[in-house]
Amino acid sequence: MTDADTQHRLYIGGEWVEPGDGTYPIVNPATEQIVGHAPNASVNDAEAAAEAAAAAFPAWSRTSPDERAALLNRAADVLDQKFEELVPLVQGETGATLRVTKQMQVPMAAVRMRRYAHGIKEELQIPIEPGVMPSTALGPGGIMGAVGRRAPAGVVTCITSYNFPMTNMAGKLGPALAMGNTIVVKPAPQDPLGIVKLGEVFHEAGFPPGVVNIVVSEGPAPAEALVSSPHVDMISFTGSTGVGCRIASVAGQHMKRVLLELGGKGACIVYDDADLKAAVGGISSVWAFHSGQICTAPTRVLAQRGIYDELVEGLKAAAGFLKVGDPLERDTVLGPVITEVHRDRIEGYIESGRDEGGTVVVGGARPSIGDGGKGFFVAPTLIVDCKQGMKVVQEEIFGPVIVVVPFDDEDEAVSLANSTDFGLYDYVFSKDSAKAYNTATQLRSGNVGINTVQRNHEAPFGGFKKSGIGRDGGKFGFHAYAELQSIVWPG
Repeated sequence: MTDADTQHRLYIGGEWVEPGDGTYPIVNPATEQIVGHAPNASVNDAEAAAEAAAAAFPAWSRTSPDERAALLNRAADVLDQKFEELVPLVQGETGATLRVTKQMQVPMAAVRMRRYAHGIKEELQIPIEPGVMPSTALGPGGIMGAVGRRAPAGVVTCITSYNFPMTNMAGKLGPALAMGNTIVVKPAPQDPLGIVKLGEVFHEAGFPPGVVNIVVSEGPAPAEALVSSPHVDMISFTGSTGVGCRIASVAGQHMKRVLLELGGKGACIVYDDADLKAAVGGISSVWAFHSGQICTAPTRVLAQRGIYDELVEGLKAAAGFLKVGDPLERDTVLGPVITEVHRDRIEGYIESGRDEGGTVVVGGARPSIGDGGKGFFVAPTLIVDCKQGMKVVQEEIFGPVIVVVPFDDEDEAVSLANSTDFGLYDYVFSKDSAKAYNTATQLRSGNVGINTVQRNHEAPFGGFKKSGIGRDGGKFGFHAYAELQSIVWPG
């Protein structure tokens, strides 16, 4: 059990700081009980954190890559040691099932730190072929040598979403710190307590004061202050497209760098020749993996007419095996969504699907879980007979809702897939690998999975259109948090 009376504080300049605006409660989405009280930063707190990061940057950016890697590895070790302490806290504030919490929410943060402790030196310089330059009014000619050098961007504000708070934040902190940047962390307001505990991890690992700072707030003002602060050089944000557009607008006024991983409405094209068992299994991950609160989920199924009915029946059958309930029970597959507001939002989408002519063949009604119906639960929902222009087909729902749209041929499938404002992660299922690859190349999407919903974390990750700007993942994470500097000299 977590201690709801623990007094959590902000971490600024290597010190634990009392929050300027008191605290606010964090609610367990499954029980509606208070997990703890988060420190509520003021705008002044945010500005102090940015100043601390800026003050620490010159010395930290000059440390050796080996030293930075050693500290990241040490932080991963400390995080592993806190596994038993962190699991109930993170599970309680996110509402994730035990399986997801133990496999993806906590340990993956350490995995990502170790990944970015590895290979940093190889990514710092880019050899450039010498060039022969004639004498000009600019200067004497000769053979000009050059190198591309990746330099740290500076102070980075890292703002993350609520679905995988620790894992997502580690994916930002790891490459940013390895590259020599200093950080101000701003977690999502719904579940920040695990991130606050990360402050202890970096403190115990021996990171210098000011290199990592943690600011938590219930409202948007401190985050806005961090985005606009003159001490901040870059913003790395994961979250909604609306907020991402606002960040890009503010950052653009000051020419700050941005890395934006935003919303998705993943199209999953299933051809007549597909392995339907594999397709159903992959699509069902919308329901089975953190209650559909995943931006990469294949929520928008485009089914060729020859297998449409069979695919729908397969999905209906799969939904029947998915237990919705207490996330602490080992056989639970779907836990709650993050808040009451979000549950109501999802239910509003389901109702709009009905109103616009869709047929809800699975779910659609609020499940009653436990005593008194506590918790923010949404049943796995399948809406068929959908058409391109429907709200549930065009907009990100971020919950356990799958919509199915029929198509006739490849051209129509590609047109339908590309018909939304999003382009984060699409999927193609077909036994004809050449056809699947050809389809993938036509999709306006940053990522495409062929016959799988599994990821390769070394591949560049990011979106087209309103799904974001920039790429991270693998070595591309190093590149994302670096400025590229050219140094030229006479041979």
